[in-house]
Amino acid sequence: MLRSILIAVGALFALGGAALLIAGNLGGIPPLAMGALLLLGTVWERVRYKPIESTSPGSGWVPTDERFVDEAGRTVQVWVEPKSGERRYVAL
Repeated sequence: MLRSILIAVGALFALGGAALLIAGNLGGIPPLAMGALLLLGTVWERVRYKPIESTSPGSGWVPTDERFVDEAGRTVQVWVEPKSGERRYVAL
């Protein structure tokens, strides 16, 4: 929900700024830049911070001793792929 709102606000800022620039008003640069940053940040966050998985990853992954309770109250265990160092989070 919050992610959708951020994307909508970012798009409105970017479109408003672009419209001002097309009309010849340089005052459109700040809203265009803010909208673009908001959109890029929201999209990057989704790519960078992946959701918690419900099943254990395949072979080559090793469970760690690291566990925590997420915002929903689920216990989550961290798995790591030793060759790449990639981490995955799996709900127990």
